[in-house]
Amino acid sequence: MIDTNLEMTDKIGYLLFKKGIIDSTMLEKALKAKANDRNKIKRNLAQILVQDFHYDHDTIFREVAILYAFRELETKPEDIPEDRIEAIRNMIEHAGESIKEMMIKHSIIPFMYDERIKDKLILAAIDPTDRCIPRIAFGLNAKKYEVIFIRKTDYDALIKKILPPENEYLKAMEEDEDELQIDESEENIVDEDELDAEINRSALINLIEGALVEGVRKGASDIHFIPQEGKRTEIYFRIDGTLRLWHVQENTLPEAVTAVIKDRGKGMDRFERERAQDGYIQREIDRHIIRFRVSVLPVVGTELKNKFESVVIRILDDRKVIRDLDKLGLKGYAKKVFIKAINQPQGMVILTGPTGSGKSTTLVAALYQVVNPTVNVLTVEDPVEYVIEGARQLKIGFRMGFEQAIRAILRHDPDIVLVGEMRDKETAETAIKLANTGHLTFSTLHTNDAPSVVARLYKMGIEPFLIAYAINLIVAQRLIRRLCPNCKKPVRNFDEALMDAAGLNIAEWRNHTIYSPVGCDECSGSGYKGRLAIHEALYFTKEIRRIIVRSGAEVDEESIRIQAKKDGSHNLRDSGLEKVRNGLTSIEEVLSATTED
Repeated sequence: MIDTNLEMTDKIGYLLFKKGIIDSTMLEKALKAKANDRNKIKRNLAQILVQDFHYDHDTIFREVAILYAFRELETKPEDIPEDRIEAIRNMIEHAGESIKEMMIKHSIIPFMYDERIKDKLILAAIDPTDRCIPRIAFGLNAKKYEVIFIRKTDYDALIKKILPPENEYLKAMEEDEDELQIDESEENIVDEDELDAEINRSALINLIEGALVEGVRKGASDIHFIPQEGKRTEIYFRIDGTLRLWHVQENTLPEAVTAVIKDRGKGMDRFERERAQDGYIQREIDRHIIRFRVSVLPVVGTELKNKFESVVIRILDDRKVIRDLDKLGLKGYAKKVFIKAINQPQGMVILTGPTGSGKSTTLVAALYQVVNPTVNVLTVEDPVEYVIEGARQLKIGFRMGFEQAIRAILRHDPDIVLVGEMRDKETAETAIKLANTGHLTFSTLHTNDAPSVVARLYKMGIEPFLIAYAINLIVAQRLIRRLCPNCKKPVRNFDEALMDAAGLNIAEWRNHTIYSPVGCDECSGSGYKGRLAIHEALYFTKEIRRIIVRSGAEVDEESIRIQAKKDGSHNLRDSGLEKVRNGLTSIEEVLSATTED
């Protein structure tokens, strides 16, 4: 029971509970955490909910701002003029190091002096109840001050404009550029002593560390190190699904670049250059712990003496984890059946699509909807990409492989299971068995669309009746590029050949305002910025199950597609074209990422 005097004892808790942002169970937990809080500066309930229970910062503190009558900054960061940015920058830089550090640590910006009251400073804070605000105001010599609320998302964008983060490694590398030049007269055959000498040059270490920092800051998903002839290494960032050249390292042995990467990480042998290796790196970048998964593959060079290796580093940034289903891009029928399927007590939810289509992101978001202390959630992934709070994630290694872990979870009293990928018949059978014996099971498979999953499982040797009654939902997913909101322009003249080839009626599309890419500084000239997901949802209705059970020598995929369409499902292309109608992407982008069927 909630204390009837709650409004008097904790106004924030009462407001959030009354508005339905938190329930009674969470309120009691937060109040208990507040009572037992051992922080030197006692935290209020809003701070505890955000810091300890990971509630969305802006949702919680917007209500706090309303409760205590703090004004909210309505101006978007991109609309703030450059002279204002410069004025804020000057105030921060001239505040002194200790005040500057405090402002950055507590996310507080001296926004401007009030136009009506000249000596009143307006401070924008993501937490207007922060107890450091008076100290900052005093340090800025403000005789009077007002605190306004700024959304954290807006603060993050604004502080990047005011104080662009400096990559200290790249700066150091520029200062020591001569260290990376090697004597062209040296013998090309690399011996280990020569390699050691080159590896230990600080500039090369700065190059690798600088690439890690810059990759995170630019929002890259992967960093590619590609060795080339002539002592060159090309470094690419994959941004919005496309590889973009970031840097070419000249006059440095590619073997040395690869060796430094291996040395900076764990689980890799610098002296092994003939087999594939996997490792990992962990760094704190901009006050966040970032994990990097490293893949090393030997590749062929034009000369036998070269021991070239290609390196790809996947950036695993937990800040990109989506917990809110509304942010996945699921719409209409797909969203309705997705929520229905993940709230079943048993059965299987399968995500399908090519590598890099966001399957793991969607599965993690789904898991966060069902994880709670009353259920045992186990995950078997190789490798583990994101740490999921409240789940027990099995550690795959040489002592316990993926297949052994799959078998072991059956004896570990699970309620909900995530099987990273159904790679073979044994894994698929175990996952199907879990789904058929009272467990909610999540997994992935690589196929082109949702009905193809049924055919793939059938060809693996899974019985049709097991497929029909174990699966709740199959979702096919793709990631397509989002048009840059800064430069996209309405389409005036349609490409008739393209529209005809895609079977699209130009007259019908003239009724919609659709956009095409242009290119500007904001999107690096590509016309696109960010990505969004499109989905095809195949929910297992009675009719779908009946078609599968009646399968003969082969599964009738076409009948499944026809029935799914009758049930309300859209295929990937239709899902993408809906995003075009909403002004989020272009026709060309959807057509290049999807097929007609």
